[in-house]
Amino acid sequence: MPSGDRFQTGILVQEDGRTLLVDCGSGVLHRLQQSGVGHENVSTVLLTHHHLDHVADLLSLFKARWLAGEEHLEVVGPQGTKSLIDDLLSVHDYMQGRLDLQIREVVAGEFSVAGFDISAYETRHSVPCLAYRFDDRFTFSGDSEAFDGLANFADGSAILAHDCSFPDDVDVANHPTPGTLGKALEGTDIGRIYLTHLYPHTDGRHEEMLESIATHYDGDVRFAEDLTTVTIE
Repeated sequence: MPSGDRFQTGILVQEDGRTLLVDCGSGVLHRLQQSGVGHENVSTVLLTHHHLDHVADLLSLFKARWLAGEEHLEVVGPQGTKSLIDDLLSVHDYMQGRLDLQIREVVAGEFSVAGFDISAYETRHSVPCLAYRFDDRFTFSGDSEAFDGLANFADGSAILAHDCSFPDDVDVANHPTPGTLGKALEGTDIGRIYLTHLYPHTDGRHEEMLESIATHYDGDVRFAEDLTTVTIE
């Protein structure tokens, strides 16, 4: 849920002149401009899934790139991505043909996007959703309950950004709580973990949530903040 301090999901991955935006929720276009990267430099978007808080700014990105004179955009995501884009464009038909749009659907496994070699793993969410791993450097859980398979998929990563939507006293499915996340991570070796996808229920309870995770997992765990930049050597 967007707030004055937190917009919706969007993670920018950059290396050696390559740029990839993972998810494009509400407010991500504004954060791109604030980051200094801007929509002009995002020619590829990789979607974890199709919930509104992960795709709300897609059409805005289309229009911004068209108005900026950028002609190309590639959107990659799980099955149903082409149908999603077709439906968005059907609502605003004046956007039809404005960009050279390339749409690609992927499944769990290995593939390349924007020059990055990526592994995908199916998560446990209310709709089909993929977690993505960029070699041994970075893993993004997408939206998911915490479970051993996803923790093992991230094992060995320098950085893991993992959904941790609610504190332990919220009865929730399709997302983890600190307790379930800590149990799943037990025994893994991850350089640093950033907790993200935080609902307002977590406000003022960060220390309590970190203590809950530490009951099972003793690694470096922090809360993600908008516009945080992490450099991986």
